[in-house]
Amino acid sequence: MLVALLPGDGIGPEVITEAVRVLDALALPGLVFEKALVGGAAYKATGHPLPAATLELAKRADAILFGAVGDPDCDNLERRLRPEQAILGLRKELQLFANLRPATLFSELTDASALRPEVAAQIDMVIVRELNGDVYFGEKGMRKNADGKREGYDIMSYNEDEVRRIARVGFETAMARGKKLCSVDKANVLETSQLWRDVVIETHAEYPDVALSHMYVDNAAMQLVRNPGQFDVIVTGNLFGDILSDQASMCAGSIGMLPSASLDANQKGLYEPIHGSAPDIAGQGKANPLATILSAAMMLRYSLGLADAADRIEAAVAKALANGARSPDLGGKDSTTEMGDAVIAALT
Repeated sequence: MLVALLPGDGIGPEVITEAVRVLDALALPGLVFEKALVGGAAYKATGHPLPAATLELAKRADAILFGAVGDPDCDNLERRLRPEQAILGLRKELQLFANLRPATLFSELTDASALRPEVAAQIDMVIVRELNGDVYFGEKGMRKNADGKREGYDIMSYNEDEVRRIARVGFETAMARGKKLCSVDKANVLETSQLWRDVVIETHAEYPDVALSHMYVDNAAMQLVRNPGQFDVIVTGNLFGDILSDQASMCAGSIGMLPSASLDANQKGLYEPIHGSAPDIAGQGKANPLATILSAAMMLRYSLGLADAADRIEAAVAKALANGARSPDLGGKDSTTEMGDAVIAALT
């Protein structure tokens, strides 16, 4: 089983190192790692954020463990060469259309949530986000209007096949959990969202055991803060999912705690923490590696078929937190390496 390691920029290499240490501690037979450059680090070395060699490795691997991309030194590059284009390119080239972002509050972190403890304790959901459509991949550009003023445009679009396949992922995820699915859109003003809602309703006929509801995205953002316990699985588009999943992370205590999986139709996936490269703390040992470690657990479960090993990692993270491990984002002083040590100690 070949795992491609793409550490990337900022704190990416630090958190990937800890995830690999945890995987090594499991001593799983046949697990092999191969590392490659991506993002700003790749641009500086090769002139492109997603070099051909990196893409070839990603296609050859059974799964990809990804750190983060983003480098202030690259902010003024033309868009196609910016570090963030690497992750968009991987999603497109590998047809990673389904993003799963679980948001669960570890009981030990109730005080770390921005919500009242009794509200935060309810959080246990999965956000299923479509990854290959919407404004991120639609036609975009800059032009001048009739008055000669600059105008930027980004076209949002989905076709019904794209909506149907992500809806099925949402329904399947709900079937494996509490059989509740909330589809989030903006059908009151967007034709794209009206198609989304229509197709989700049509697809519901294939999953009669799932209770389906619909919610406008602005209300969903409010309800995540007001009453997060009402949600089991949320399915939504690329733009709305990007925003709501980051909001859910802070409700669950810290953006440093949430893992994610980006899957193709055959369960091959790219696994990454949902946080960014955090260049302001890179190299200081302050980064929380738990989201990356939990992403590695998701990798074992979804792409490598090692659910028992995934369970062990998740239990070890919970035990490490119960034993008092806290990185600065969680209100503590443990370094990145010390957080990894705590998880490894809990494993053994």
